[in-house]
Amino acid sequence: MTIPYLAQREQQQKLEWLDGGTYSVLLDSAATGGALSVGRFDVPKDEAPPFHLHTREDEVFLLLKGSALVWAGDERHELEEGGIVYLPRNIPHGYRITSDRADLLVIATPGGLEKMFRHAGRDLSNLRPDGFEISRQLLAEAAELAGNVVLGPPR
Repeated sequence: MTIPYLAQREQQQKLEWLDGGTYSVLLDSAATGGALSVGRFDVPKDEAPPFHLHTREDEVFLLLKGSALVWAGDERHELEEGGIVYLPRNIPHGYRITSDRADLLVIATPGGLEKMFRHAGRDLSNLRPDGFEISRQLLAEAAELAGNVVLGPPR
């Protein structure tokens, strides 16, 4: 049997992300024939994306290490290490990391969510340009490119 896709850790793209965190592209839509995207966050305390929704994909978060608050609509939930969240498309959501660091696996189906991270994030294999930042404008632009809608500031 042949494995359709295999990438060792050093072959996976790693991007600088919000609040000094990183996002690793583990599987992208090209590798899965558009079926899904899989990524992994390594982020510090208080990392929180804007409150948003996805119009194209369903999303799953698995908190491998750490703790977080998760909002789905107006509901607020605590997510502990090992906890998992399923967020169907068009459900407004956000999160905030409450532990010192968090390791978070993200699965989106169908694939394509990685386009947002690649558009706004910085590939760590390249030199960091002076003054690099992921501005609200750049994040909103990247979200729109991926079919996401920014609804408000982080919670």
